[in-house]
Amino acid sequence: MKAVFDTKPSSVYDDEITERYHFPRRYAAIVAASAGDWVVLRRPRADGGNLAYFAVARVIAVEPDLGNAALSYARLAEFLPFDVPVPWTTNGRYAESALRQLPRAQVGVFLRGRSVRPLDDEDFVAIVSAGLRDTTDPANARRYGLDPANFDIAAFQANVPLGERVWRIEAALTNRIVRDASFRRTVCRAYEDRCAVSRLKIINGGGRSEVQAAHIWSVADGGPDVVQNGIALSATIHWLFDRHLISLTDDYRLLVAHNRVPSELQSLFGEQSKAIHLPTDRGTWPHPSFLARHREKFSGA
Repeated sequence: MKAVFDTKPSSVYDDEITERYHFPRRYAAIVAASAGDWVVLRRPRADGGNLAYFAVARVIAVEPDLGNAALSYARLAEFLPFDVPVPWTTNGRYAESALRQLPRAQVGVFLRGRSVRPLDDEDFVAIVSAGLRDTTDPANARRYGLDPANFDIAAFQANVPLGERVWRIEAALTNRIVRDASFRRTVCRAYEDRCAVSRLKIINGGGRSEVQAAHIWSVADGGPDVVQNGIALSATIHWLFDRHLISLTDDYRLLVAHNRVPSELQSLFGEQSKAIHLPTDRGTWPHPSFLARHREKFSGA
């Protein structure tokens, strides 16, 4: 069963939303029913939230909180943030069928104590399609590296029967081609298509940026597809970064394995004593925990 999980940064629960969702006993039946299925994550108005759905993830397990018998964890995988938040209401129409069935004045009352609730397949398809509209737009295929030959665009077209759309979208959400395109879109936009190390911005004749989106904590080792786990790098610097021949300090200065990186390549790095180029939005900067994981391998390289 698909569901909506509400969460906020100041939650009293032990949420780490790319990995786990912490919840009280009253939601146990719904969360248990969602195990193995997909959930949409929504930010409530608290904490300056915009009452919008912001990501999708799959529940892979439900486990007790060993420190508190009244609480449990939903373990999450394949977390994927949306291109843009999807409003919970558009032109007066709520995104969830359960809310559409209520008089508007009763919606707020209904949601109290319902931070976890079932989600219809039709609403799931509509929310995810809206959330990934930019990434999956065929017009952006070249820019984001989404190869139409390997991407099921029919999953995001409304003329496909609902049951077929559901399983096609579920397949798309696990497709590395789609996930890499979404990740590239988010990271390259954050860095304004500029390499964080060389500070060069190169746009080719087809309008595509030559900068690449590098994972800091690799996907193969469990790293998430979130902008804080990404950095925009040119191809050669990306190669060095993935092989842990360069890394970053917590204050975003470059670390270089000088004895292993040819001097002619080190000329790409600029002034290593200065912090790398970072996005304008501090909330998209590389997270220290991801940098620490990368440095562990750099130290052992």
